[in-house]
Amino acid sequence: MQGTVDGFRYGLVTPVVAYLMACLGGALGLRCITRSMLVTHSWRAGWLALGSAAIGSGIWTTHFVAMAGFSVEQTAVHYDRAIMFAGLGVAVLMVGIGVFIVGYRGATGVALFTGGTITGLGIASMHYLGMAGMRLNGVLEYNTATVAVSVAVAVVAATAALWAAGQIRGFLWSVGASLLMGLAVSGMHYMGMAAVSVHLHAAATDAPGGDSPVALLAPLVIGPLAFLCLAGVVVLFDPLMVMGKPAWTPVERKPGVPAHPEATHGGRRPVSRAGRRRAPRRVRTPQNR
Repeated sequence: MQGTVDGFRYGLVTPVVAYLMACLGGALGLRCITRSMLVTHSWRAGWLALGSAAIGSGIWTTHFVAMAGFSVEQTAVHYDRAIMFAGLGVAVLMVGIGVFIVGYRGATGVALFTGGTITGLGIASMHYLGMAGMRLNGVLEYNTATVAVSVAVAVVAATAALWAAGQIRGFLWSVGASLLMGLAVSGMHYMGMAAVSVHLHAAATDAPGGDSPVALLAPLVIGPLAFLCLAGVVVLFDPLMVMGKPAWTPVERKPGVPAHPEATHGGRRPVSRAGRRRAPRRVRTPQNR
């Protein structure tokens, strides 16, 4: 028996809020990536770690905000909390791998392709692991072609977002990157949900009563949402985060390539040995002896 699936129980409220959560996590995370390209190696890992956690938390929060609007008319839906939080760990870990690749190698070429692919697969892994944590009187079935399209959407949009974040060209580029990351996360989610059908067990179905999805999921979303707010405070009060411009002239000027600052001593730029000019030697003459 096929169950009647409703992914928009509260209309457009859950899709819009889910997209905003994806954009928020993406905005914070991608700005941290941009910021990491404007500092020395000693600080870079910290910014990339914060960015990975922000994007991963945004992915996780987006998924379960969207799932608050999911229901099956013939049966109640519950969630396995252990699997849910495992999904959060997977999202942060896989996104972190992709982000660190781009952060250290630059948003160009093989590094961008590899980092974007791993980040997109992290988004997809979190989604399908979260779906595996659903408990209802039936089994979930997936359309393979639609699943493949959903993963492709996540990979392509995540790669584009990382590329835009690596350009270091100011606030508008960051907004565009955030919108792309939001599209990667929420677009992948709803494309993946379009692949779902529910086959109910032959036994008597559960009454769809009990706690609503919002009551079940709201307490779990509070933690990651609070972290996103905390990350937002860190980003907001960092002086280089708004415009994404360094206070010094970077050595490397290629867009998308991590720039390394020129060390200064006493306000003067160091001069390389090869570029150092020798002062002309004075020739002693009888007049100036």
